[in-house]
Amino acid sequence: MTASITRPGKIIAIHLSYASRADQRGRRPAAPSYFFKPSSSVGVSGGTVERPAGTELLAFEGEIALVIGTAARNVSLEDAWAHVGSVTASNDLGLYDLRANDKGSNVRSKGCDGYTPLGPDLIDARTVDPAALRVRAWVNGELRQDDTTAGLIFPLAQLVADLSQHFTLEPGDVILTGTPAGSSVIVPGDVVEIEVDAPDAAGSPSSGRLVTTVTQGEVPFDGDIGSLPAVDDLQRTEAWGSREEAGLPPESTEPGLSPELRTKLMEAPTAGLSAQLRKRGHHSCFIDGVAANIPGSKIVGTAKTLRFVPFREDLFKSHGGGYNAQKRTFDAVDEGEIIVIEARGDATTGTLGDILALRARARGAAGVVTDGGVRDFDEVAEIGLPVFSQGAHPSVLGRKHVPWESDITISCGGATVQPGDIIVGDGDGVIVIPPALAEQVADDALAQEVEDAWIAEQVAAGHPVDGLFPLNAAWREKYEAATGSAPEGGTRS
Repeated sequence: MTASITRPGKIIAIHLSYASRADQRGRRPAAPSYFFKPSSSVGVSGGTVERPAGTELLAFEGEIALVIGTAARNVSLEDAWAHVGSVTASNDLGLYDLRANDKGSNVRSKGCDGYTPLGPDLIDARTVDPAALRVRAWVNGELRQDDTTAGLIFPLAQLVADLSQHFTLEPGDVILTGTPAGSSVIVPGDVVEIEVDAPDAAGSPSSGRLVTTVTQGEVPFDGDIGSLPAVDDLQRTEAWGSREEAGLPPESTEPGLSPELRTKLMEAPTAGLSAQLRKRGHHSCFIDGVAANIPGSKIVGTAKTLRFVPFREDLFKSHGGGYNAQKRTFDAVDEGEIIVIEARGDATTGTLGDILALRARARGAAGVVTDGGVRDFDEVAEIGLPVFSQGAHPSVLGRKHVPWESDITISCGGATVQPGDIIVGDGDGVIVIPPALAEQVADDALAQEVEDAWIAEQVAAGHPVDGLFPLNAAWREKYEAATGSAPEGGTRS
């Protein structure tokens, strides 16, 4: 039958529901989670959808829409499907440029006018098996999505029963039941078609093809009113479906900081490591002016970088509030990483406080290095997160800084730091080690520690340092004989 497209009282959409999509995203939810879409986002087949000016990541999502037929409140799983009146096709369009600022609510990223086209026809829910429905999507005639409800993590009836535990589902309400793998970016001029059918049911009922054409918007967002669109490689990857589809280089397959190398670097002092770097021509490895908030702490990890730019009123309006680059960085830091912050050596404001320190600790971060100040200094130390900084300062971030971008090459304490560089810090300070040099630098620094310990024993026994520190040929022969460290083929000349 032909769909009567009216504004439903509620549109509820699920975040992840198909196994294929969950596998693509690399995360599988233990229970369904939802968001609301405004009724003004409803559109009809044959309509258009606008990609706003200044954005790039509008994505389609072919989905099965359930239209509630009779009110449902606290219904059982067994009775839930009986409250579904009809089934149709939907396109749960989303704008990834606004996704980070929404932080899961999807209010702006999925709430635009026309971002929920439905139809064109309704399938009587009583005539189909909810476990045997199919959804397909085409872009410019090319099949992009093809999956069935057999691939759902959460059966359709479960969504109805679960939502009815929290509020009354009323006749006409729409539940968007998630999209399978294959969703991707669409651009102005593209034509998207979605169809839902029941190929094994009598008569093979179908929704018909829901057709939507993408157009280009001309009105930009106003940064003086609200947050502006912003994208990064994570959003591009998730919008397109993969790094390859997004035109991004593959993630490095080089091994990171192995447990063995981490152990060596934990044992090696920064003084010894920096000496080995200097022998190799690296004289700018020091992050100057920073000290540990927890005396005696040692940090080893790979750098995750964050850059602040000098405060400017209009830029802080557009980049300082909401889910800004600083918050995104602390939310995304991985286990064993060290957040390294470029604050231009300005210690007269805080660059993190206790809440972000708690988040970094919960994520398994190895520490934070900032050439700025730290708010809630004592509380951050009590949390146990090692932080190397210029010291305490009570001021909030916005006094001097705008959180700008992350995962880029930065300058911290006079040292250039790239994402993935190896950071080591102890009581002597913090150094940056290029990953390609780390293994040999660590081995040589540890070997030098053994040698220095032997030299110290000789000095303690009363020998003068002349010829002993550093070892001359005679003393080196004695050292190698005492420690069995002579190189293969005899002693060194």
